Amino acid sequence: MVRFPSGLGSLTAAAALLLSYSSPWGADAYTLDPNSRDSIKSVAKNMADDMLTFYDGDKPGGTPGLLPQPYYWWEAGAMLGALIDYWYYTADSSYNDLITEGLLFQVGENDDYMPRNQTLTEGNDDQGFWGLAVMSAAENNFPNPPPDKPQWLGLAQAVFNTQAARWDTEHCAGGLRWQIFHWNKGFDYKNSISQACFFALGARLAVYTGNSSYADWAEKTWDWMINVKFIDEYWRVFDGAHIGTNCTNIVPYQFSYNAGGMILGAAAMYNFTEDRKWKDRLDKLLEGSKVFFTGPESNIMTEVACEPVDRCNLDQQSFKAYLSRWLAAITKWAPHTYGVVLPYLKASAVAAAKQCVGGSNGRMCGLKWNQDKYDGTTGIGQQMAAMEVTLSCMIKDRAGPVTAHTGGTSKGKPGAGGDDIGRQHPKGPNYGPITAGDKAGAAILTLFVMIGMMIGMFWIFLDESSNQSPLEQVKGAGGAAATSIAALAAAGGAAAIIQRSRGAEPGINEKKGTVVSMTDGRGQRSGIDENNKTLDMTTIKIGKVRTRERGPQPRRVSSMPLGWPHNPNLRSNSAAGVSRDELVSSRQGDRPSPSGSDTFPSLSTVSADHGTPRK
Repeated sequence: MVRFPSGLGSLTAAAALLLSYSSPWGADAYTLDPNSRDSIKSVAKNMADDMLTFYDGDKPGGTPGLLPQPYYWWEAGAMLGALIDYWYYTADSSYNDLITEGLLFQVGENDDYMPRNQTLTEGNDDQGFWGLAVMSAAENNFPNPPPDKPQWLGLAQAVFNTQAARWDTEHCAGGLRWQIFHWNKGFDYKNSISQACFFALGARLAVYTGNSSYADWAEKTWDWMINVKFIDEYWRVFDGAHIGTNCTNIVPYQFSYNAGGMILGAAAMYNFTEDRKWKDRLDKLLEGSKVFFTGPESNIMTEVACEPVDRCNLDQQSFKAYLSRWLAAITKWAPHTYGVVLPYLKASAVAAAKQCVGGSNGRMCGLKWNQDKYDGTTGIGQQMAAMEVTLSCMIKDRAGPVTAHTGGTSKGKPGAGGDDIGRQHPKGPNYGPITAGDKAGAAILTLFVMIGMMIGMFWIFLDESSNQSPLEQVKGAGGAAATSIAALAAAGGAAAIIQRSRGAEPGINEKKGTVVSMTDGRGQRSGIDENNKTLDMTTIKIGKVRTRERGPQPRRVSSMPLGWPHNPNLRSNSAAGVSRDELVSSRQGDRPSPSGSDTFPSLSTVSADHGTPRK
C-alpha cells in the first residue's frame, strides 16, 4: 500500500492520489514513480484487477482458463503467465488459486496443452505460450499443484516434446508450421513466433534441467531462423513465410513479440553455454529491437507494425506485454543488459500509466503509450501490457530464476506428451465396442425412420379433393399406375408407327438411349414438335382446355396476354422506347463482380489469420 506522511500533508497527498486513480475527466489515472516499490505495486494491483474484469473463468458458469469471445485460447495462457509475473514481483497471492485452476483445467487429455476442444484454433505458437507460462511457474517456484496433478516442469517438457516431433524438414528444410492441424488456415505458413516460443522454451529447459539436448534444439532453431532469413543481416525479426515459396517470399512485418522471444532465448542460451557468440547475438538483437521504441526521445514502446495506422487487432494489442516481460527477464540471465533495457522499460511504464484514463472507472489503459491523448481503446491486451511494463521496473529487486540445482521444486517428466508426439490430426472420441444392445437399438431406429418415410410419401401423394377415403385411394393406386403406363406406351407406339411410315430414322442419345430427334427422307428434321402434333390431334378431353363447343383447341403454354409482346395495345407506356439492350440488362439484373485474389500483404489479412480461426 502507498504510505503517506503524517499531518495535513497526508490528507492532501491521499486526496490527490485518489483523484489520480479514479478521475474520468481526462486527468492521469496513475502518477507512477518507476523507482518506488510502493507506487509500482499499487498501480500494478489496480491494473491486474481491471484486467480480470474481462475474465469469467473463475465465476459460476465460466470455464477456467478461457477468455470470452472474441479472444483466442492462447491469450488466456498469456494472461495467466502475466499473473504469475504479478505474484513474482509483488508476492501478492490473491490470484494464485485462479492461476492454478486455469493452468490445470486447460492441459488437455494428455497433459500437454492440446485440449480436444481447441483443435479449430490451436497453433504451435498458441501451445507455446501455455508452455512458457508453466515454465515461468517452475522457474519462479510458484506453488506446485497437488501431487495427483501434472506439475509445472512436466507440462513445459510435454509442450516441448510434442513440438520437437513436428519439426518439418520436408518444407523449407526445417522449422515449425504455424498451425498444428491440417485444415486450419495457416498450416502452410511458418512463422517466427512459433520458432521463438520453441527456441526460448528449449533454452530455458536447458538452464533449468542442465540437459544439453534442449540446448541442441535451441541452437538448431536459431540456425534455421538465420538460414531462412527470418532474422536478417540487420537483426530484424520478420513475421514468416509460406512453404509454397520454400519460405523465400518473407512477410516483412516486425512485431515486438517475435523479437522479444528470440531475445529471451538468446539470453538463456548465453547463461547456459557461457559462449561469447550468444552474448554477441543477444546484444545485436537488442540493438535491432530499438525499432519498437518511438516518441520524442525514442524510448516509448510501440507496436510499430500496426499502432501508427490504427490496425492492431486483439492479438497485436497484447504483444508489448511479452516484450516487456522478456526484456526484464533477460537481465537475470545476462546482467550486462540491465543498463541497456531498464531506461526503456521505465520510460514506457510512465507513459503507459498516463494512458490509463478510460472505461467506466476512469483508469482502463489504452494502447498508444507514445502520445499524450488517450486512444480510446480498452482490452485484456492493453491491461496486460501496461501491468507487465509497470512491474518490470522492479526487476532489479527480485531474485533470479531457480533451477533444479538451485532450489527449484517443480517435478519434471522428460517423456511427457508421448501420446501427442508430432500429432497433426486430432483424436476422435473414445467410443467403446458395439454391443448387441447397440445393434438392436440401431435396427429399431432404422425401422422407425423407414415407416416415417413411407407415411410421409403417402401423405404427399394423397388427393385431398377426392371423394374416396385414403384406404380406397391406396387400393386404387396400383390400377391407376398400370393404366397410366399402358396409355404412355400406346401413345409412344402410335408416334413411332407414324414416324416409321414416313421413313424416319431415330437419332439416339447414347447416354440415355432415348429418342432425341428424327430425320425424314428429305433430310429435314422432324423431332419432338411433330410428336406433339400427333398427340395433339388425338381427341382427349381434359377439363376446359378442350371444349365440346369448339372442338379440340391447342393447349396454351403461356399465361401472358395473347399477342404479347408484339401487340402494342397490351404494352404499358413505361415499356415504350426501351431498347433491346436495356431489356436484356433488366432481365439479367446486377451480378456480383469477380472477387479479388486472396493476398497476404494487408495487415487486415494478417489479423484475420491470427483468428479466424488466430492462431
